[in-house]
Amino acid sequence: MEVLVTDRGLVESPRWHQGRLWFSDWIAGEIIAVDHTGAFEVVVRHASLPLCFDFLPDGRLALVSNQSPALLTLEPDGSLAQYADLSALSPFGCNDIVIDGRGNAYVNSGNFDFAAGPPEGPIQPGFIALVTPDGAARLVAEDIAFPNGMAITPDNRTLVVADSYRHHLIGFDIAADGGLAARRVWADLGEDAPDGICLDADSAAWYADVPHQRCTRVAEGGQVLSTVPLDRGGFACMLSETDPPYLYIVAARWPGAAALTTHTDWDGQVLRTAVTIPGAGWPAR
Repeated sequence: MEVLVTDRGLVESPRWHQGRLWFSDWIAGEIIAVDHTGAFEVVVRHASLPLCFDFLPDGRLALVSNQSPALLTLEPDGSLAQYADLSALSPFGCNDIVIDGRGNAYVNSGNFDFAAGPPEGPIQPGFIALVTPDGAARLVAEDIAFPNGMAITPDNRTLVVADSYRHHLIGFDIAADGGLAARRVWADLGEDAPDGICLDADSAAWYADVPHQRCTRVAEGGQVLSTVPLDRGGFACMLSETDPPYLYIVAARWPGAAALTTHTDWDGQVLRTAVTIPGAGWPAR
């Protein structure tokens, strides 16, 4: 395992784009791009917790801002512009994002006070919303205990979302209008808590796991194909489009939800390890 970047905060949202690995540091409020040597640059500074992002088909970076709250785009002059108003979706803000090849953006939210924990009851408030290229936002899936990483297959027909608190990867069919249907358990992960995910060219999924300090590759149905152990929480992962392909992992020392805003000893890292199967689909192809 190679360490490319260290001494960061809570690192998240890795994306492979234009030959570099992009990721966010939620504590610093920065989006950073790093090359294969470990040389990096801060591309965006924006205070938001969470701070997740992806790329539109035209190449613009789109970030979920809970400061606004809105989906913002990074413009050629370096400014941030509002792409979609997200204020009506949740008073608690949104979390992750994935954008498909048609420009449809999916954003999700646990829709509860993270520090206080989820509400009681079998029906949970988490959701997925669709933002279409015209900037309109609407709910397309509900009752997700805690939605985290999302990925879309190369044919734009299936969305997979990590439900961290139910220990599942959930699959949805994507309709022509971007809506979601045919919900099913794509993979039952036992006791694992999936966070950020990505898909590979063999139709398997990698997911990062904070409490179990590892990244795991699973087939649809839940068969474990391989595991990468870590010495700290794995928050998300991303596959490169290189030869050989690499699995990039962002990892940090997790203090628990209650200490999210006061913890300082994150020691966030960007790691990579060579794999045999390259990435496929979205995010950030």
